[in-house]
Amino acid sequence: MTSPPAPRTPDGAPRKTKKPAWVIDKERARRALAAETVWLFGLHAVRDALLNPNRTRLRLVLTRNAAGRLEDALAASDMTPEIVDARVFDREVPLDPGSVHQGAAIEVKPLGWGALDTVAADGGGAGRALVVALDRVTDPHNVGAILRSAEVFGARAVIATARHAAPETGALAKTASGALERQPYLRVTNLADALIALKEMGYTVIGLDGTGTETLPEALAALPGRAVCLVLGAEGPGLRDKTLETCDRVVRIPFAADFGSLNVSNAAAVALYAAATG
Repeated sequence: MTSPPAPRTPDGAPRKTKKPAWVIDKERARRALAAETVWLFGLHAVRDALLNPNRTRLRLVLTRNAAGRLEDALAASDMTPEIVDARVFDREVPLDPGSVHQGAAIEVKPLGWGALDTVAADGGGAGRALVVALDRVTDPHNVGAILRSAEVFGARAVIATARHAAPETGALAKTASGALERQPYLRVTNLADALIALKEMGYTVIGLDGTGTETLPEALAALPGRAVCLVLGAEGPGLRDKTLETCDRVVRIPFAADFGSLNVSNAAAVALYAAATG
């Protein structure tokens, strides 16, 4: 008994057949599961993930050399690593080509930091309360560097939108050099609504933009001890109109020369230092 001929289009080309529902459901489930986990890589990122009690850790893949260098973190965690040969490491772990993994990768679930009003609440204490908000900053290396600066200068949180922003990824974690495990990175549905919520908590929302009529030091001097949210936009487009409208003040970083331009992560570091010390 011969099989029926494969269906074809009018021009004679093979017609694509619809996948069975169970195949589609299985593929959707696999994609959903993949979206719920993250592979972190590099010795620093993996060590900090192992030592973070709030991390849900699923799988740890190490070369023998990396396992030796992470011996302290392994002893403090409850994970048993899969030891693989360095020559086949890239085939065992689904990382982007060129990822500098140093023979260490860990599959984890994204961290849950809780609600904005809990994380950013100003309960007093030494120094002014600080929050950083990012408007369409999509480069994970920039966000990772900003998280690192935010941790150094004591920010309560870094806020970004759920869409059009860098998600928690291995590249972000490696650039953050451990800050991803300690610095809250909150993803919100609507940035303007989050900024309004911060205002209701007592924050003054300061947007950094080249169109600002006052400088950042001038604005901070007028707000001694006040809680501040620093808002930075993507390089090029800058802050969106809605974001600018929501800010209490729009300021610029003063430059000594006509060529005044900073990478967004460098601008965040300068602004955080000024706000933390001014």
